[in-house]
Amino acid sequence: MTTQTASKTFNMAFQSVLRWCIAAVCIGFVGTPQSGAQIESPAPVASPEATEKGLFDTDDVLHITLSGSIRSLLSNRLGTPKNHTLVLTYTQSDGSQRAIPVEVKTRGHFRRLKGNCQYPPLLIQFSADSAHLTSVFREQKKLKLVMPCKDDQYVVQEWLVYKLYNLITPKSFQARLVSVTLDDKKSDKKSPSFYGILLEEENQMANRNLMVAVERKIKPMQTRTHEFLTMAVFEYLIGNTDWSVQYQQNIKLLAADSTAFPSITVPYDFDHAGIVDAPYAQPAEELKMKSLRERRYRGYCIQDMKVFESVIAKYNQLKPDIYRTYTECHLLDKKYVQSTVQYLDEFYATINDPKLWQKEFAYPCDPGGTGNVVIKGLKKD
Repeated sequence: MTTQTASKTFNMAFQSVLRWCIAAVCIGFVGTPQSGAQIESPAPVASPEATEKGLFDTDDVLHITLSGSIRSLLSNRLGTPKNHTLVLTYTQSDGSQRAIPVEVKTRGHFRRLKGNCQYPPLLIQFSADSAHLTSVFREQKKLKLVMPCKDDQYVVQEWLVYKLYNLITPKSFQARLVSVTLDDKKSDKKSPSFYGILLEEENQMANRNLMVAVERKIKPMQTRTHEFLTMAVFEYLIGNTDWSVQYQQNIKLLAADSTAFPSITVPYDFDHAGIVDAPYAQPAEELKMKSLRERRYRGYCIQDMKVFESVIAKYNQLKPDIYRTYTECHLLDKKYVQSTVQYLDEFYATINDPKLWQKEFAYPCDPGGTGNVVIKGLKKD
């Protein structure tokens, strides 16, 4: 079997399993976890491998508790983040509890600042010789934990965006929805549980795709055209303008090996997307957009618009699965589902009208527009 054939077979299997997983988790859970409440899981299918599933092998909501000096951890919002020794406890598939020592620190930029978000994002790190080697986290060395900024309903909505991109390509970050409880040993108060997202670490994502993650300043037109356009149209679909290849803003780069030139762009961090519609998110002033829900294509100027046709065909092929991600998910408010369906309708009306999509995707060629504007806040230097 050739590498290309094996990759194609893997991609088809990956997307088939993913469609089932999204439906299972969304149908199986209703509402937001409350303090002391247990989220009811679907009855596990009896099989010898049931207890051997890895973190991203299922989309069942995972219950985790972080115990220790939580207040000290969450207060570390400025300066260089410091590691805090905590205990991560999770509920195994048989209902028993498993405790693992971990190092945790705050991370991020916008969401780390106290004035912007209630909880800062966290980075969980596992010891090489710790108990996690026989746990659900056995394949992970470290994980990002997305915490609620204002309300955990937006966490669920952002998690579904990761699931959408998993449908598009396996060169995407896997994400696991978790119910998080914070147990501060110095406090008598019981904190309410909330939804969070555990994100696959970038090196693991790269290894899964037989590639390596690299950091290098490149221009978007230097990457593979089809893969870049697929990613850029996805950002347009979800209404996200908070990304940049040049400055690797919410973009990771993949290469065939450590000596090769980066060819694949992988997006992440979707809380500023219009489809998530978080109340704290705003488009950059430099883009001169009316609202977060307004779509703006932010690729690069392409004269031959025919290169978009195969990308558009792919999104049309995946249309039923994209809609089902929302219409079959009972974790979501009905009004949000209705507004999201309408938002998707607008996208599909655009890409199925040649005049409309050519106008939208040619926007970076407009010298008077903001398609190629350099946003000062995205610069790293």
